[in-house]
Amino acid sequence: MNLRIDENQVAFSIVSELKSINEKLDRIIDVLERLSGSYTLMERRNLKFGRVLDVLTLLSLPDNLRKTAMAMCKLNEATADQIAEETGRKRAVESSLLNQLARMGYLRKKRVGRKVYFYLK
Repeated sequence: MNLRIDENQVAFSIVSELKSINEKLDRIIDVLERLSGSYTLMERRNLKFGRVLDVLTLLSLPDNLRKTAMAMCKLNEATADQIAEETGRKRAVESSLLNQLARMGYLRKKRVGRKVYFYLK
């Protein structure tokens, strides 16, 4: 008989914990739904695939990366040569900075023949 009471207490405790977890999950879902509603369709697509180059992000980047990122925002898709023309720096410098932005998740790259094109996510 004593064992039966302990089993009921354990079952009651488990049910209480599950209800608590369920309430917390409901609150998390509500917050996520509110947040997702505040983004435009394009912003949601960018969030799905990586980081977004918005104004605050650009301001948080070091000057050398910011200049390259601004040129990418202007051109949308470009090679290191095209970015170097835009910024007035050497192609090798821009190639390194573009690859760094790609590793950070702000850009993607694709190879077409011998050229590597960088583009915004």
